[in-house]
Amino acid sequence: MTTITALGLVLLILMLIIGGKQGWKAFMSLILNFGFLFFAVILIAFHVSPFLVTLGIGIVILAITIFMGDDDLLTTQTAFYASLIVLLILLSIIVPIEHFAMVQGFGAEDSDALEGMSLYIGMNFLQISVTTTVLSTLGAIAEASIAISAGLTEVISQHPHLTNRQLMANGMSIGESILGTTFNTLFFGFFGGFLALFIWFMGLNYSFGEIMNNKIFVSELIMIFISFIGVIITIPLTTLVMTHQRHKKFVDND
Repeated sequence: MTTITALGLVLLILMLIIGGKQGWKAFMSLILNFGFLFFAVILIAFHVSPFLVTLGIGIVILAITIFMGDDDLLTTQTAFYASLIVLLILLSIIVPIEHFAMVQGFGAEDSDALEGMSLYIGMNFLQISVTTTVLSTLGAIAEASIAISAGLTEVISQHPHLTNRQLMANGMSIGESILGTTFNTLFFGFFGGFLALFIWFMGLNYSFGEIMNNKIFVSELIMIFISFIGVIITIPLTTLVMTHQRHKKFVDND
């Protein structure tokens, strides 16, 4: 048994013990998302447009993550619609940022690994960079939207006669409570994943300017900031979608 298999089994057992049926669904969503990410790599390798792959796979991953993460229809629909809107907004932000940042492709630190290999592979590295950035932000967007949507669903169930203004206030309050922890999770995930690179920078006596102009560092920093922006946008958008979905639900019930 390999280490990855053993860790996967431990994860599955713990998720079943703690989450029961919902834990099993969460584990299956993780497996499905990994499969679709691998499928995205295959499509791009066969020269399918990275933008089309980003939209298609991004929507599928959001749907799997959200609809397999909660059983309440109002919660999942609200979170999914809000996440789609945020995805489109982020695409409009990411494309010009990646274009002007010029961080696509490989950095000088990759030269040893790429020595002897051809970089003329017939792909647009800018589009691939956009795809990577978008897919990296989906988890944070889905997590924020489902947390706010689930919280607002509970608020509505306890206080069904809240006005839209009061519901917006509750949504923003829930968003404020998850904002700090989400930002810290994203930041420390970035810092932990690139600790070896930071040690390399220090060992080679990189100046602050060299670090801030390093392709690998800047590209990852852009991903973190885009994720931050995505989470911030998700909070009011999810609340707005919830007000619309609640009104629609009441109309349908009548």
